[in-house]
Amino acid sequence: MTDKKPLLEARQVFKGFFGNPVLKGVDIALHPGRVHALLGENGAGKSTLINLLSGALQPDSGAIAVDGRPVGRFSPATARAAGIAVVQQELSLTADLSIAENIGLGAFPRRFGLIDYAALHRGVREVCAMVGLTEPLDMPVADLALGRRQMVEIAKALFRKPRVLILDEPTSSLSAHEAGILAGVIEMLRDRGTALLYISHRLNEVQALCAHVTVLKDGGVTADQSLSGIDGEGLVRLMVGRETGDLFPPRPACTPGAPRVDVTGFSAGLVRDIAFSARAGEIVGIGGLVGQGQEDLLLGLYGAIPAKASSAEVSGKSGLPADVGAANAAGLVYVPADRKHEGLVLPHSIASNLILPSLGRLARNGFRDRPAETGLIADLARRLTIKGDVARPVQALSGGNQQKVALAKWLPLDPSVLLLNDPTRGVDIETKREIYLMLRAFAAEGRLIILASSDTPELVHLCDRVVVLREGHVAATLVGDAISEEAIVGAAMGVDRKGAAA
Repeated sequence: MTDKKPLLEARQVFKGFFGNPVLKGVDIALHPGRVHALLGENGAGKSTLINLLSGALQPDSGAIAVDGRPVGRFSPATARAAGIAVVQQELSLTADLSIAENIGLGAFPRRFGLIDYAALHRGVREVCAMVGLTEPLDMPVADLALGRRQMVEIAKALFRKPRVLILDEPTSSLSAHEAGILAGVIEMLRDRGTALLYISHRLNEVQALCAHVTVLKDGGVTADQSLSGIDGEGLVRLMVGRETGDLFPPRPACTPGAPRVDVTGFSAGLVRDIAFSARAGEIVGIGGLVGQGQEDLLLGLYGAIPAKASSAEVSGKSGLPADVGAANAAGLVYVPADRKHEGLVLPHSIASNLILPSLGRLARNGFRDRPAETGLIADLARRLTIKGDVARPVQALSGGNQQKVALAKWLPLDPSVLLLNDPTRGVDIETKREIYLMLRAFAAEGRLIILASSDTPELVHLCDRVVVLREGHVAATLVGDAISEEAIVGAAMGVDRKGAAA
């Protein structure tokens, strides 16, 4: 259907911040009835381009065109009026409002000047049915798990019946089942003539859904072509100029050390009465469908939510940590999945975020030791390969570099156990590789890594052992050759597979 004129275009757009060019003469055209992929490493300019196409930012030069006609000042309001909707990777929901109110926010049907809740609920039920949301419409969004909030964000965009739909990492928090529902919705919209822009680091999704690709690198377009005949390796070459074969570091023969976590009868949140053990030097993956207790297992071990166990030994100490402070003192640290709201203080500087957990340890006689802080910041920035002024707000960094800060800020505490919740969510291939190398090095130093992940290939290729949770219980423990995508998905779905030991 590319013979039809584009619904939305960027024409030779340039955009910079504080004198640093971010986009350098970028062209992209979104056609009706086509799913168009936008690829590039973190920092390539994807988010800036999305903000230009949705009116959140204005180009320094060049033009945004709708239906073939350049527009003047393009604002979010004019973008919405033109039928352009965006599902951002970082959710824009209001936690205290209900599901229905969030979906209709900014587009409420009205009667006699008041919100027509009957009409709102009729429209909301329709889009909720499309995306598989079955929760009560008056439930506050704050009560939903991250994956379900992501589905509300998608439903919010669909409620506006968009002509152009931009999806930024839409499956990063979704289960395999939810991602399948979304794929069906995308295909339905495509067949109705919607123009879709799809941004994802999951190349299998790009291959399955998209017909065309634009690749950004260092703010410029390096490829704009059909995806016909291009495999995953070809996509990686377009983005980074190399093969994916070295994405995951070699998995050495694992000779675990002393137990770091050993619990029986453990319960926390959705997790009920499980036995779990992990040793120094291991990378232990926690898999399963989203919302089956993976996060609760980590938070319970970390002392962040109430937990109990019939017996427990954690980091050489008897019993579970009473709270987060006790966990940190015992050598446990936690990196959350939602780095922007839970892992970082975005308006604060890179330097402040890097030293935040260490301020107490660096103090001398009750006062801050500025030279020690400066040295630590410089060392961490070097280890993270973060270039430029560390006085910049951490929100100025790309998502991948933000994630590295969220992880590395704990290193000065010399933790023996790292509890990681989806540590590469929304992170580009090259930064994933850096994080994987870092984690493998931590394990080689004798640390224990417990990693909950919604990225099944990550569990398969990075972890020494994978524990699959289903409905808060251990469905399978996979070791060695028994670790495979099929075995993990099968256990998560309740299908017994050879090689899995519950």
